[in-house]
Amino acid sequence: MKLFATKPLEKLLSEAQETGEHSLKRALGPINLLTLGIGAIIGAGIFVITGQAAAQFAGPAILFSFILAGIACAFAGLCYAEFASLIPIAGSAYTYSYATLGELVAWIIGWDLILEYAFGAATVAVGWSGHLRAFLQDIGYGLPPMPHSEFMLFGRSIHLTYDYIGFLVIMAITAILVVGIKESANFTTAVVILKVAVVLVFIGLASWFLVSHHGQPNYWHPFIPANTGQQGHFGWSGIFRGAGVVFFAYIGFDAVSTAAQEAKNPKRDMPFGILGSLVICTVLYIIVSGLLTHMVPYTQLNVPDPVVVGIRVTGQQWATFLVELGAIAGLATVMLVMLLGQSRVFYSMSRDGLLWPWACKIHPRFRTPYISSMVVGLFVAILATLVPLNILDEMTSVGTLLAFVLVSAGVWVMRRTHPDLPRPFRTPMVPLVPILAIGFSTFLIVTLSPATQLRLVVWLIIGLVIYFTYSRKHSKVQNALENGAVTGHVRSMAD
Repeated sequence: MKLFATKPLEKLLSEAQETGEHSLKRALGPINLLTLGIGAIIGAGIFVITGQAAAQFAGPAILFSFILAGIACAFAGLCYAEFASLIPIAGSAYTYSYATLGELVAWIIGWDLILEYAFGAATVAVGWSGHLRAFLQDIGYGLPPMPHSEFMLFGRSIHLTYDYIGFLVIMAITAILVVGIKESANFTTAVVILKVAVVLVFIGLASWFLVSHHGQPNYWHPFIPANTGQQGHFGWSGIFRGAGVVFFAYIGFDAVSTAAQEAKNPKRDMPFGILGSLVICTVLYIIVSGLLTHMVPYTQLNVPDPVVVGIRVTGQQWATFLVELGAIAGLATVMLVMLLGQSRVFYSMSRDGLLWPWACKIHPRFRTPYISSMVVGLFVAILATLVPLNILDEMTSVGTLLAFVLVSAGVWVMRRTHPDLPRPFRTPMVPLVPILAIGFSTFLIVTLSPATQLRLVVWLIIGLVIYFTYSRKHSKVQNALENGAVTGHVRSMAD
């Protein structure tokens, strides 16, 4: 068998044209795609991760971390835009890698995307739970405390807290996804309008507060706190570590590409959704992170709701409630887009025979991969219940960065192997842009903690065991190669 057999581009393009009750429903226009991207990007990054990364790694210089992460995303976003318009099919980086780098690489990236989407949704669910608790406490209603337990493992005391709120919200979002893509997109569009308005209210009030309160302490001094003597804890190494952590905040734009097979005009609208959402959100992130660390000492921002902490400083109680409500609603759309992305990746992998057949079953009425959505939702709900926030967000970031490396490499390979294909959107300055995307993303992986890098290796080893025990035997591309059914069409990079 050829481990690096590629899926024929002709097959991918024919799948993109499929219609009928056994295919995904094309219901998304350009505004739906733009709001899907904004819906995923503006969420945990701005409402949760900003404060924690500032408090633990970069201080006020978290602003530089966002700029570095935004630059890396810009290069990767250009590569995603070319692929999404060229191969408008569900599966995102997995599908692109299958067409360019071969089956084994595609499997690795598909398995890796679980880190991005599933762990990402779980991260946001934990943040959502924290915001809901803070909001209810502010209006005089307290939720029952989260149950917890403690046990010994390998001589170490392990403390577990069970976030039942995170579990319940993931299950509710899963139900929305099962009902239909158009309903999910309409929900996302409505909430995106609300949360962008909330972000603009925060920017306006924070700016007014800083201008009108001349006696306000200068919390930007020092702007780059001195390194503590430990790699990644403040100083320039802290800025780089912070960039790797806040990279989580940008993962929404590539989730747009997972919905390509449900877009009405993907060749025109996918680049608009991907690049438009990335530009809008990068600008808002930089402004908000700068204002937040100017208003509040960065040491006080290691909380689940740092933007709420910032708005309270202004003394405007109505604005505090508005931000809390916006965060609660806004984080819900992030979970929705992450879960949507994960179920669509599973759908594509299952259609190729690399995952079990149930993952690509389409509901005859709703036209959604309903079993895949439910299984993913349950897995993510369990993650949100048991795994700490700091582990979830770094695992999400490292999964995203690895996906960016492989997609960018795929654009470069495709330009060499299929130079004459019509490309509705062309990544400029190839191979320079893909090389820069690979370089920035690899650098940010290196800045993450060794524990996160080790977890990535362990996760990939588990994935390879599944590939060699199940996926390789059931792969449609591999079976076609063995049977000689598509001689001349299925190529192998190993040839």
